[in-house]
Amino acid sequence: MLIINLSAYRFVSLDDLPALRERVLERCESLALKGTILLAPEGINLFLAGPREPIDAFMDWLRSDPRFAGLEPKESISDDVPFGRMRVRLKKEIITMRMPAIRPEGTRAPAVAPSTLQRWLAQGRDDDGREVVLLDTRNDYETDVGLFESAVDYRLSSFTDFPEAIAADRARFENKTVVSYCTGGIRCEKAALHMQDIGIGNVYQLEGGILKYFEETDGTHWRGDCFVFDERGAVDKDLAPAPLLPLPVGERAGVRGQSSHDASEERASLNATASTRPSSAPSGHLLPVREKDL
Repeated sequence: MLIINLSAYRFVSLDDLPALRERVLERCESLALKGTILLAPEGINLFLAGPREPIDAFMDWLRSDPRFAGLEPKESISDDVPFGRMRVRLKKEIITMRMPAIRPEGTRAPAVAPSTLQRWLAQGRDDDGREVVLLDTRNDYETDVGLFESAVDYRLSSFTDFPEAIAADRARFENKTVVSYCTGGIRCEKAALHMQDIGIGNVYQLEGGILKYFEETDGTHWRGDCFVFDERGAVDKDLAPAPLLPLPVGERAGVRGQSSHDASEERASLNATASTRPSSAPSGHLLPVREKDL
């Protein structure tokens, strides 16, 4: 039986979190789904796995709530369920940045479609003739697995380190088009808004993130695989499980949206110098045993 791995998020105000948590958990358990759903005042962030029929039944049920009608999930396929259990958690943020002024529900930075980004990269400039700079907003162990060619990689240990890193490097982006990207779109959405707030111009976010880029293009300009926070460990450009050692089964498997401050492991230090090159970590490298950001 093929397993559908589904991820989606939506920034929308939620004020009934405890009751909503109980309803969502009850529905997931009744359908025998596994994964993690994060609920916060700013929205929902979900990662589910199961056969097609119960996955579709859950999404139909969830979208019956007008607040979630606009959810646009991304899907990939696996032979097995890559989650050990079902959890619905209440959080302060669905992706931790600790910048409360950033409210994606009210406004979004411009988004660039995967096919358009691929064309920009092929021609070496955007449609207005500006140089395009790709900015990876993920953590260091994720970029070790794969990233866009020539992308700026700050070697972040946590997404909460992003504001400090970009503030120290903003001159790099003057008179250029900046495209921020992440796994599924949630981090680059907040990152793009923050860059606009500090005065960086011509900022875009990659619509749907890396997973949507793989889904809608042939993956040209991407190097390596894409780290995912479940027991698959990573997916390749065809969205198939990649030969990477998975996260250990247990508390971290399938948990996304966590900053390292929320985990018990000690944070690694932020590399003071921004890198534009991928790490030399080999394929199959065992990933850190700690909860991290999506």
